[in-house]
Amino acid sequence: MTALELEPLPSMLIEPAVKAALLEDLGRAGDITTNATIPASAKARVVIRAREDGRIAGLDCARTAFRLMDSSLKVAVQKPDGSDVMPGDIVCAIEGSARAIITGERVALNFMGHLSGIATATRAIARAIEGTKARICCTRKTTPGLRALEKYAVRAGGGQNHRFGLDDAVLIKDNHIAVAGGITAAIERARAHVGHMVKIEVEVDTLDQLREALAARAELVLLDNMSPAQLREAVDLVAGRAITEASGRVTVETAPAIAAAGVDLISSGAITHSAKTLDLGLDFDSLTA
Repeated sequence: MTALELEPLPSMLIEPAVKAALLEDLGRAGDITTNATIPASAKARVVIRAREDGRIAGLDCARTAFRLMDSSLKVAVQKPDGSDVMPGDIVCAIEGSARAIITGERVALNFMGHLSGIATATRAIARAIEGTKARICCTRKTTPGLRALEKYAVRAGGGQNHRFGLDDAVLIKDNHIAVAGGITAAIERARAHVGHMVKIEVEVDTLDQLREALAARAELVLLDNMSPAQLREAVDLVAGRAITEASGRVTVETAPAIAAAGVDLISSGAITHSAKTLDLGLDFDSLTA
């Protein structure tokens, strides 16, 4: 299977996170183990290899980690982001200063393993709902400081992104509704505040709330914790007047029934906050001149 075509993240989003991770690891004195045991002149070639089935994401983070350690290191990619891998597959090879490679190894693998885990978890649900119109998307339940990277990993897994922050879309949830005095009041205030360019989504728990949101002309409705049967009723009630999004208890096992109800989107926080790290290892290949 060929890799997904992905728009790369700007380096300005990657480098600060990777630099902070390297500084955390290097501390005040640098890598005293490597500096003590590896001659400064030693050159090596290593490979990052998959140890389990999954989908790759985060290569630019690994590349940045190695570049920040030594800009002369050469990284040759064999499995770009969006590629599926099996145990034993070589993802990339790194060649150059042995010290720089070994010191940057853990940060590179931490980013790649974490982001590839998110891509793999997203891929699993995307495959489970193939044949329906539904698409899996993420939420704001991300690691602080890593949201752009984690949402990129969702795209690498075949998913879509929900809003990136509180400033790019209106999502009226239960607490907003409670304080505003109802769904209609909340929608009217939101529309007056943000203008015509920003879409308004409303979270609803019942069909009565859904009817009110539709009457107030919400562009999207978040159908929260509804059963597949309730979701089918909700989709019939919406009848194309708004984009439908289902959330709550989404897993690989539950996603097919949710998708079969006819919703447009299925949102999952678990694909970012609970994804299992993909097992990747850095293996010594050879000494080089």
